[in-house]
Amino acid sequence: MIDPVSGEDVNDRPRRGPSATRLPLLLPGSLSDEQRAVYEAVTGGPRAAGRTPPFGLADDIGRLHGPFNAMLYSPSVGLPLQDLGAALRFRTAFTEREREIATLVVAAHVRSDYEWYAHERIGRRHGLTGAELDALREGRAPMLGDVRERVVHEAARQLAAEGDLADAVYTEAVATLGRGAVVELVALVGYYKALALQLRVFRVGVPDGEDAPAWPAGDPAEQGPGGAGA
Repeated sequence: MIDPVSGEDVNDRPRRGPSATRLPLLLPGSLSDEQRAVYEAVTGGPRAAGRTPPFGLADDIGRLHGPFNAMLYSPSVGLPLQDLGAALRFRTAFTEREREIATLVVAAHVRSDYEWYAHERIGRRHGLTGAELDALREGRAPMLGDVRERVVHEAARQLAAEGDLADAVYTEAVATLGRGAVVELVALVGYYKALALQLRVFRVGVPDGEDAPAWPAGDPAEQGPGGAGA
């Protein structure tokens, strides 16, 4: 099979890493200048800054994990898309816990294995407990002592499940978080739902050697705010 971007025979490449993906994992040495700009923005930007990232952005031969490999195939879309993700992770009004609560709500609602794998690790680093993570994974409301976190959770849950905010939830979110943060929260939910769609279409799972999350039984679309079957 010939890679339409690099012209290489992908069957001759080392076959390490996820094997079921529909998009061949691109080697750093095969990238065009435009693709290289996306690659460097991902691996050299804020996601990789500071202490060791909680999950690997690339495999041991440099191929990008998760949604980032797909971004290389369309640099004109991939570059602004990864920058939007960086803005939502590092340049919003949310605390790190608030941001990860919202992201994990989306990952659990759409049952995105890779999104959960990555953001569970980020969430743990920023203080989410095992009990809180279990509740989020199972579609239940975690016991949150902070009013902002409770509002973020409920608003993200409603956005993910219904694609809208009821008047009461919207009013509370504006009063508690501010209008700017509500704009950011809507963008965050939309961004991670878009990534989850790409991950599903291109058959991207967790990296080799990692366990997929244990999702609860039942159709997630039928889960209410209390969890499966509610």
